[in-house]
Amino acid sequence: MEFKETGFMPVIMGADITAYSLARSFHEAYGIKSLVISQRRARIISESKIIENRIIPGTDDVEYLVKKLTEIGKEFEGKKKLILMGCGDFYVRNFVNNKDRLSRYFIIPYVDREIMDRIVLKDKFYEICDELHIDHPKTFVYECGKENDLTFDFDYPVIAKTANSALYHYAEFPNKKKVYKFYDEASLKKMLADLEKSSYDYKFLIQDCIPGDDEYMRVLTCYSDRNGKVKFASLGHSLLEDHTPSAIGNPVCIINETDPAIVEPIVAAATRFLEAVGYTGFSNFDIKYDYRNGTYNFFEINVRLGRSNYYVTGSGFNTVKWIVDDLIYEKDLEYTVADRENLFTVVPKGIIMRYVKDPKNRADVKRLYREGKVSYPLDYKCDMSPKRRFYVYASLMNQYRKYHEVEQQEKAAGHAG
Repeated sequence: MEFKETGFMPVIMGADITAYSLARSFHEAYGIKSLVISQRRARIISESKIIENRIIPGTDDVEYLVKKLTEIGKEFEGKKKLILMGCGDFYVRNFVNNKDRLSRYFIIPYVDREIMDRIVLKDKFYEICDELHIDHPKTFVYECGKENDLTFDFDYPVIAKTANSALYHYAEFPNKKKVYKFYDEASLKKMLADLEKSSYDYKFLIQDCIPGDDEYMRVLTCYSDRNGKVKFASLGHSLLEDHTPSAIGNPVCIINETDPAIVEPIVAAATRFLEAVGYTGFSNFDIKYDYRNGTYNFFEINVRLGRSNYYVTGSGFNTVKWIVDDLIYEKDLEYTVADRENLFTVVPKGIIMRYVKDPKNRADVKRLYREGKVSYPLDYKCDMSPKRRFYVYASLMNQYRKYHEVEQQEKAAGHAG
């Protein structure tokens, strides 16, 4: 495989499907190889021809992370402009926190710390939504370490989740989950009592449980240029999400939304938010449709491209071009709202057809398969050696086991309840 010479190179921290999706996007757009730094060997990364994979254990230590990145920066200083990208909140947060040390060597396409700290705390996020008249779930804020009267103006079941993901990452307590659903006050109080005994000392959010399964979810990806103006938006309709406890809520199957009646008001609301706070770079919003009142409710913002970012590139709007055109070539970007339909998936068709229930959504899935408008980010034809083909196939087939196990656990929990 031949590669093109450019004046820039992506440096990607991570070892999962997010890292490969980004590397593939860079290769599709520019024919270049990405440098991917991972703590362990992941065959979908290490067996790739479009990736130089350096395995550096210990980068979960912030000082060591900065030290190793500085070494890489010096290695390419004067040779390439390096675009530093992270495939997890830990990496992105520490890139932002250490911009003063890393920006000598890297272009860091993320917001500054002040803005990040303001918007990633979910209680603050909802306060901004209130100010800008953006729909979001009704929320009760529980303050750890204080007396809380668990009285709110919505009924059970309720959703409970952290307001501070960074602090919650380090908390340890029984039956810890990313997101909880409680049907009564006793079970909610039990979890909060366990939480209070952990290291977590910020706020926990208790929210109205907006009815509807995975098929009511939307994901919105936006790009704001270096002047803080929204220049790109792509709305996806999530048909199926990951249900394993550590990854719950990650979309695994998305169809791009192209109906202007749905897209335009959602993009307008996100634009109000992003431009009000002075946001730059890619943002990713989780949104849910509430059929009770016809509203689209904003759940949270992620200050990076999400795990499912290839739903954008796969539909013909390559995500990384926005970064390169804006921050490398300093072009004036043309405002664009994605309008091409495509099916993004990281699970086999059999799983989609088993778990997607809505007849229209099922019909759309079948149609897009017939039309060949399907993208599976790991399945990159020019990067499929026999060995890598095996790992990609194994990764796909492993999803059957995962969904079967989760289904059995959910059935058992329902029977026990």
